[in-house]
Amino acid sequence: MFSRAEYDRRITLARDAMAASGADLLLADSGELLAWLTGYTVSETMYRAAFLPREGEAWFTLRALDEAPCREKSWITDVVGFADTEEAQAAVAASIRDHGFGTARIGLDTSSYSMSAATFMRLQALLPEVTFVPMPGLSDSLRWVKSEAEIAVLAQASEIADKAMAEIARQAKPGMTTRDAAAIASGVFLREGADTGEVGPVVKASGSHEFLHGVFKTEAIEEGDVLHVELIPRVGNYGARMMRPIVVGKPSDALAAAAEKLVELQNQQIAAMKPGAIASDVDAIMRQGALDAGLRPVYDNVTAYTLGLYTRTPRTSDFSGTFLPTSDWPLEEGMVFHLYATAQGLGFSETVVVGKQGGIRLTKSPRVIMRATA
Repeated sequence: MFSRAEYDRRITLARDAMAASGADLLLADSGELLAWLTGYTVSETMYRAAFLPREGEAWFTLRALDEAPCREKSWITDVVGFADTEEAQAAVAASIRDHGFGTARIGLDTSSYSMSAATFMRLQALLPEVTFVPMPGLSDSLRWVKSEAEIAVLAQASEIADKAMAEIARQAKPGMTTRDAAAIASGVFLREGADTGEVGPVVKASGSHEFLHGVFKTEAIEEGDVLHVELIPRVGNYGARMMRPIVVGKPSDALAAAAEKLVELQNQQIAAMKPGAIASDVDAIMRQGALDAGLRPVYDNVTAYTLGLYTRTPRTSDFSGTFLPTSDWPLEEGMVFHLYATAQGLGFSETVVVGKQGGIRLTKSPRVIMRATA
């Protein structure tokens, strides 16, 4: 999907981080970092890792069953496969010794969900002369700023989200179920080139914002109900996200006014998303604005979080960069976020990239309560 020049850019970033930490070799094992750095990722049915030296050629150690797809997808040519009868950690350790790094300083992301305490202790026992260099959060921080090539893929995913949302609104009518709506989105995803047909929460909204993580079940939508739709299409593992409320019939004046205010505040956030802006300041626009307008009694969830590459992981969202009152870090051009606002049963969200003059929406659906046309 990406050019070798793009991977060379990523390799340079990784090696710069290694140099800053004094690591001779980088061990990459989180699904996202593997995909970003090597072009190939695979579930952790058995432990696996890729290795990038500060000087010399990279290699990948994984199950022999996964050798062929790894060679097909990755720029790495040195692929070491091990049989299922072998201990995965022992095979990984052996590959480190065989490549001449048995006494090296090996950098690893101690926050990686793949680097369990058991795996770390086993590698320590198998490699007693190695010095492990903690590089916490590296798997996420290397990927915070997206390249033009990555943003182009995110734009493709965003376009799929727009098409799916429009199709749900077009077919919505009294009696439609949440399962019907999810099936419509899933079909659009697959026809338009998404990796899978997996959709986000599609539920009947209730309360203030509790519905965001509502349990998916078959609920019929009747006149006046709010259908909350969150779409999460991925293209090449790069995921866009968007939320909209869909109402069958005419929304009440109060609901329409709340939607208008939420969108107004979110538009201000998007405009403020410039390089150098402090994340907590952008967050305050929505958080304090919604409280001042009486849209919510409390606002204790994030107003944005990092978007980009998603693989088979224990987490469904990337909270390595969030908008909260405590987020005292600056935005950089090329960062991408899922910016979302919820109140009174309404949810609006966008995939937004930080541009030179402010945020740029990659999702482009109308920012209104969508009404059924059926």
